[in-house]
Formats: sequence, structure tokens, C-alpha cells
Amino acid sequence: MSAFGYQAARNDGALVRGVIEAASTSDAAAVLSARGLYPVRVEESPSPDTWHLTPRVSAQHLATVFQSLASLVEAGVPLEKALRATERLAIGRLREALERVGTRVREGVSLGTALAQEHGLFSGVTVGLVRAGERGVGLDRALQQAALQLEREAETVAKLRAALAYPLLLAAVGTLSVGVILLFVVPRFVALLTELGQALPLATRILIGVSAVARRFGLVIGAVIGVGGVAAIPLVTEHRAAWHGWLLGLPIVGSIRHALATARACRTLSALLGTGTPALAALQIAREAAGDDAVAARLDAARRQVAEGAALSNALETTGAMTPGALQLAAIGEGSGRLAVLLAKAAELEEREAERRLKTLVTFVEPALILVFAALVAFVAAALLQAVYSLRPGG
Repeated sequence: MSAFGYQAARNDGALVRGVIEAASTSDAAAVLSARGLYPVRVEESPSPDTWHLTPRVSAQHLATVFQSLASLVEAGVPLEKALRATERLAIGRLREALERVGTRVREGVSLGTALAQEHGLFSGVTVGLVRAGERGVGLDRALQQAALQLEREAETVAKLRAALAYPLLLAAVGTLSVGVILLFVVPRFVALLTELGQALPLATRILIGVSAVARRFGLVIGAVIGVGGVAAIPLVTEHRAAWHGWLLGLPIVGSIRHALATARACRTLSALLGTGTPALAALQIAREAAGDDAVAARLDAARRQVAEGAALSNALETTGAMTPGALQLAAIGEGSGRLAVLLAKAAELEEREAERRLKTLVTFVEPALILVFAALVAFVAAALLQAVYSLRPGG
């Protein structure tokens, strides 16, 4: 099945646009005709897995939209009118997506399917919760759960950004300071020292050499690094599972990534199992929500074991899909019939643990950066002072 973008005319003459899944262009046109539409243009859309730069929508903005939808649906407002009213809260890409979703819903498509056709704008967790609500657990409840999920995600992202803000700012300011010294301060001293024609100390000669390379080839080196970085993105995307597996094996970074992926998977499983979603379907969506391809592969292996009859907690433990703490709570929850509740607790604990480890890492990174840039500035100052003190009158 492929995705096809279409433009079609309704019976009243209005043009509608959207995306539909079909095996071919002709099949897509047939589906549109069956819905009472007259296809004007049908063409295959790019695969959502194809690497491209697209603006992202914040989880907090999405949470606001779903909170509005949940409130309106719970109040008895028809879904079509609720979507139309919620469009006013959205801006940019999200507003356009909601307009397309509303069009599909008016054409008879389910909300979950309409959201899924937006090429990854709405996460698998969100789509899965909505589909679970449409199967009978209550759409308002499912939308509320999706909003809470997105709010927690936004809160986690905000905490991570707050923890990393100062080290990144320190690194940027330190790099800029060193660059100014090498590109502007050192050359002035070099001009003065060259006029004197005296032998310079080793440290000064090294500093002058580094400054000359930076001035002469700095732009070229920066361009090469930039082009190499851009060229590496598709390569990393293509081999993302191997890259994530390597990151997962790192001493400190790996444990943080594993804890965050476990938290996302546990929260997803808790939300879906709590709404009556079957374990196999919940594991599939949790795999998409993990945010780490290495952990996703482990969840996929656990899903296959569950399909063969293994208990969920045993399958997760065998594949190493989750951290030991989360596995213990999952085993207890499965044995006591409170799996959804304890998975939610595991998600909360893993997020706290990841935040604690990240703060510990930042605690060491900040002084390390200060020492590195202080050492660089000290070397520059020492090299210049040595040159000054080595001058001989009349030399």
C-alpha cells in the first residue's frame, strides 16, 4: 500500500484535498469515486520514511489541540464540528493538517485513519489511542489520554532542554572567544613580533601556526565540516538502528537513552492496555513510540515472543527491551492484574532516573568545558607573554 495525494470535487462543486492509501493510482481513484468524489488529480506522495527536512510541531501545541477535541467531544459536540472549532487553535502546518483531517472525517473516514494519513505528524501512540477509542472505549476518553501523553512528552523535552541549555551556551561562547583570539588578537601580536625579527619560543610559534591555519583555511574547514554533517544525516538515517545500538552501548549516554526509551514505551503500553488494546497491537505502537531504533527492535522481538504465547513481562525481559526496574514492575503488574497501572508508574520512575543521570552528566560536563576553555586561553596568554619576555633590547 502506498500513499496518494489527491484533489477531488464533491457533488456541490467544492474541491477537497487529502491523502489516501491504495495499491495504485487507479485504485486510489476508485476509492475516491466510491466515496462520491470526482478525482481531479491523484499522484503518489513521498514515503514518510524518506529523509527530508520538515518543520516539526511541538508536543505542547499538539496537546492543546487534543485537549480541545476531548473537551468538545465529551460535551457532546459532533466530531466534525469539534475539528472545525479546534482548527482555530492551531497554526501553520498543524492547522493545514487538521483541515485535511476534518475533510476526511466528513467524507466518512474514521478519525484514527485520517490522523494516520498525515505522514508522521501525529505519532503512532496518538493514532493508536484514537483507534482504541473508536473501537468502543470512548473517543473522548481516548482523546483525553492522548492529550495527557503529549503533555508528559512536552514536559520531558522541556526538562532535557533546560538541562542542556547552559553547557551548550558555554560551549558556544567559549568557541567564539577562542575564535576571536585566534583570528584577530594573535595576528596583531604577530605583526609586532615579526618587525622585531627575533627568535620566538616554541609555544608562541605553535600559537602563530594555529592562528595562520585558522585564518587561511578556517572557512574551508568549516564548509567541509558542514557539508560532511549534512551528507552524514541520510547515511545515519539509513543505518539508524546500528547507530542507536552503538549509542545504547555507551557508558552514561546509553543508560540515559535506555531509560527514556523505556519510559516512552511503558507509558504507551500503559495508555493502550488501559483502553483495552490487545497486547500485540500495543507492543507494535510502543515500538514506534520508543524513539530509539535499537530498543524498537527489542520490542519487536518481544512482540514476536508474545505472539508465540510468551508472557509479556518474560518477553520484555528476554529481549532486554526495558530497564531492570521497569521489568520488575511489569512482572508484578502482570501477576497482580494491574499491568497498566504499574507500567505508568515505571514510566514515571524511568523519566526521573533519566533526568537524574542527565543532571549528573551535566554536572561533570560544565566544569570540564570551563577547564578546557580556560586552558586554551591560558595557553594563548602564556605563549604571548613568553614572546614578550623573550625580547632582547636592541636584538
